[in-house]
Formats: sequence, C-alpha cells, structure tokens
Amino acid sequence: MTILESIDTPIGSYAPDFELPGIDNQVHHLSRYLNKFRAVAVISMSNHCPYVTLYLERLKKIQAEFAKIGFTLIGMNGCGAMGQPKQSLENMSIFAESHQLNFPYIWDSTQDVTQSFGATKTPMAFLIDKTGIVRYKGAIDDHPQKPLAAGEDYLKNAIAALLKGHKINTPETEAVGTSLIWHN
Repeated sequence: MTILESIDTPIGSYAPDFELPGIDNQVHHLSRYLNKFRAVAVISMSNHCPYVTLYLERLKKIQAEFAKIGFTLIGMNGCGAMGQPKQSLENMSIFAESHQLNFPYIWDSTQDVTQSFGATKTPMAFLIDKTGIVRYKGAIDDHPQKPLAAGEDYLKNAIAALLKGHKINTPETEAVGTSLIWHN
C-alpha cells in the first residue's frame, strides 16, 4: 500500500460520475441520484475508521432531517480491500446493519472514484447540487470528538443553504479523520 496524491475535484466543478456496487446488491449511479434529488452528499467512509464511527449518528441525523426535502447522503467506502478484509462488500453490509445506516453505502474497490473526488480522509464530505457541481467539501463539523458539543456544523449548514438557494458561507474546510491509504 502506498500514499498517493488524489486527483481532486475543486469547488464549482463537476463531481465525477460513478457506477458502484452497493450493499443492497444494486449498482449506484451518481447521475440517477442527481435526477431524483436536489442535493447529494457523498461521504468517504470505511468500516474501521474511528472518526467514521464518531460521526455515524450525526450522519444518520443529517439524512433523516433533509431526506424529506430532496436530499440524500451516500456513504462511499474507498478503502482498498487488498490486505484489509474488513473492507469487503460483505463486511460493509455487516457494518451498515450493525450501525443501522439509513443511507446507501457503496464500494469503490478500485479507489478510482474516491481519488477523482479528491478524498484524502475518512470521513470527508462532498456536497453536490442537482446539476452535478460540487458546492462543499471537507469536514462534517468542527467538533469530531464531541458529538453533542456546540460548534460549526459545516455539512449541515451547507446542505441547508443549498436547498434554500442561498450562498454557502464556508464552501471548503480541512477534513478531519484518518488518512486514506491507496493501493497500487
């Protein structure tokens, strides 16, 4: 395994489209989500990241809060399964069930999509508008270790602004989490 630089998708550019398998045994296409929802957040995740575990309840609450008004969250596991059996699609299903995820969980086994997005850590959020443009990327909030603490809820605020047609005040933040390791 090696650490590689990601390709990166800057704010204001088109998100990379994808066709990736999900834990529901379906193939998930970003374009289909964009046809159905007003906004989509793709979150880089893994089954073993302690930061992802810290954020799961917050992510589920974000999904529940905004799902009724044209939003969906998608968890994307871009951690290579090579040498990491915990990252298999089967183990992703077990992880999702044990944590009662209320959003799709998809697998980028080649890491191509994860790298194209520019993900560097798990978790890292990418908020995409209906036209496929990345409008926010970075941290979910500024208080990863304290789920109930008051602070800046970057992703939640960005979603709310986007859905209201307002400017996102903070379109990019530094992601906080575990660095992604890329396989060759």
